[in-house]
Amino acid sequence: MGFKRRHWAWPAAPLALAVLAATGCESTPSARPKPTAAPSTSVARVCAEPAAGPAKPPPGAVTVDPAVAGDLAAKTKSSPPDTTFWLRPGRHRLEPDRYAQVIPKEGDSYFGAPGAVLDGRRTNQYAFGGTARDVTIRYLTVQNFVAPHDEGVVNHDSADGWVIEHATIQHNSGAGLMAGARQRVRASCLRGNGQYGMNAYKATGRISGLVVEGNEIVGNNRDDWERRRPGCGCTAGIKFWAVDGADVRANWVHDNRGAGLWADTDNNDFRIEDNVLEANDGAALIYETSYNAVIRRNTIRRNNWVEGRKGADRGDTFPFATVYLSESGGEPRIRARTDRIEIYRNVLEDNWSGITLWENADRFCNSPANTSSGDCTLLVKDTDRCAQPAIATAPLYADCRWKTQRVDIHDNRFELDKSVVSCTVKCDRMAVLANYGTFPDWSPYQGDRVAQAITLQQHNRWHHNVYIGPWKFVAHDPSRTLDSGQWQGTPYGQDAGSTFRARDGG
Repeated sequence: MGFKRRHWAWPAAPLALAVLAATGCESTPSARPKPTAAPSTSVARVCAEPAAGPAKPPPGAVTVDPAVAGDLAAKTKSSPPDTTFWLRPGRHRLEPDRYAQVIPKEGDSYFGAPGAVLDGRRTNQYAFGGTARDVTIRYLTVQNFVAPHDEGVVNHDSADGWVIEHATIQHNSGAGLMAGARQRVRASCLRGNGQYGMNAYKATGRISGLVVEGNEIVGNNRDDWERRRPGCGCTAGIKFWAVDGADVRANWVHDNRGAGLWADTDNNDFRIEDNVLEANDGAALIYETSYNAVIRRNTIRRNNWVEGRKGADRGDTFPFATVYLSESGGEPRIRARTDRIEIYRNVLEDNWSGITLWENADRFCNSPANTSSGDCTLLVKDTDRCAQPAIATAPLYADCRWKTQRVDIHDNRFELDKSVVSCTVKCDRMAVLANYGTFPDWSPYQGDRVAQAITLQQHNRWHHNVYIGPWKFVAHDPSRTLDSGQWQGTPYGQDAGSTFRARDGG
């Protein structure tokens, strides 16, 4: 597929600040939270309670026989576009060749009867591929395929207009599902896949109009790729790349190894709402080098215990967060349903820390420190323009870097009980900060100018929130830890109209 890896990792404390590293959490373990029972909030439980497909073939459907190996691919090949296929109950197989797969034609639909399973038997790499548009897959279990790293099993070639509903895509290597433009993924179970539940990536161009609604996304990154390839930034329950317009709503994203949801590199115009994000080893949500989003009415609990604790145990002063915005902000010049990142009416409970707004001073277009190698902002089409002397003056000084700006965090509830999280330090922070710019030697962003900008000049605001528990605040750089009074005072002026109280009501 030619996937381009992003060599990304949580930013380490700048070298100048490394001497300030404190002792990590005194709790035991790197143990992950116990697998989550169904949450009290009403969310999709589609893995435990999958909807049953039609017990009889739909009118005019071609019936597929599980006793005949390769029957599904052969009948697809011999049928015209816009054909409906009904897979009878049982375990369906492809031919025993690693590249054997189903290549739908435009408008084809696939319905699984109750108990219909398409099984790759750890032999076939892909289940459904090709470039045909407007393919529908419903009520079918797809499992045990062995897609390579960064590739996917269903919609392998990221064709446009696919609809995946009431499907179970589980126990595959690579990504269970790829995504194209106008794709709809609804009421499906993306479970226990080796790398991603879904990888929303297209080799050429951008993905637009993606809907991910009412799914259960659980236990993905089973193969632990961040350990196998440290810093690859190549895992999540769902990863989004260059998606322009996405509605991610009413999903239950839980118990994934690594992040729950991760939007990475030039995404824009997201609505992430009414989800339950819980017990993911890493952040519930990462929004990185991206633009313009509404994040609202989500229940976010018990995330980041594993990765946050690892950072604390190694003495890292960086505020590892449950909602992590990295070089991402609102940009009115990029068309979207909002011109900011607005985070409101969410409940965050017993996570490892809260929200971190971060900007790497050394990361910009054409910098060797840009881990999204070869990519530039949506404001600059020619990366080569971002070089001296032009980058030192307007407009390129501003437009050549992704900026964490115009972030509005309000009317959220942040609760923390350290005895639940099992920690003593470093799990209790909100933050807005940057590193001290040092690299490359021609960078116009050296020194603390980016730290000053993100903290005081780029319109990042917390206000009218409720804090319960022992919260601390980090501003400008990792060495500045503040109490609520300092956070609200000059020069930061954050959390006007917010309330702070201990868990006992004091």
